[in-house]
Amino acid sequence: MACDGRLMPYVCLLLSGGALLINGLATLGLLPRRDAAVFSLVVGSVQLVLAVSYLSSAGGAPLSLLTAVGMFLFGLTYVYVGLDVLLGLGSRGLGWFCGMVALVGLLLTGTWLGTDPLLAVLWLCWAALWGMFFLSMALGLNRLDPFIGWALVLTSQASATLPAFLGLAGAWPGTPAAAWPTAAFLASLFVLARILARRGDAPGRAGAAPPGPAARKAAR
Repeated sequence: MACDGRLMPYVCLLLSGGALLINGLATLGLLPRRDAAVFSLVVGSVQLVLAVSYLSSAGGAPLSLLTAVGMFLFGLTYVYVGLDVLLGLGSRGLGWFCGMVALVGLLLTGTWLGTDPLLAVLWLCWAALWGMFFLSMALGLNRLDPFIGWALVLTSQASATLPAFLGLAGAWPGTPAAAWPTAAFLASLFVLARILARRGDAPGRAGAAPPGPAARKAAR
């Protein structure tokens, strides 16, 4: 039985939930960064294949093209993250790429607002995560790394895994009634991430290198 191409974005989103969680744990020092890098490389490669397959079967509908753009952005980011750590690239280029993706994420937030409010809220969350990576990696604000790690861990399942399951089950809530509570919940997770980062509640952070250029060298 042929796979329904409309489900590919949800599969891509499900994989992102795992990648965000693993990278968040690695940022907090709870997992080796090289392990997270390999996982990111695998997930990103699969997502790029899914994006190409989806694009070839979706036709030229504008919303389908926007969906494909999102899939490519996720896939390219994870591939770049994996290569950055494994090859010791230094993360500055990755940081600037994340900044560009954050900007595109804001544009996609505005684009989806009228047709799929929930997806718009999710894109706003993802744009914030990409923006924080830009601040840390491109601008050298490594003090944000604990906050970034907790934000990745806490929002990964709420912004990716759970919505992916809803989509795969055919229960995607596309009404504003679902968007507002989701926005409030995700915002509360960012607040909680900030609190945990300030308290230093990361068991593996003691002696762990931050996820900036120093960590790239230490991981090799």
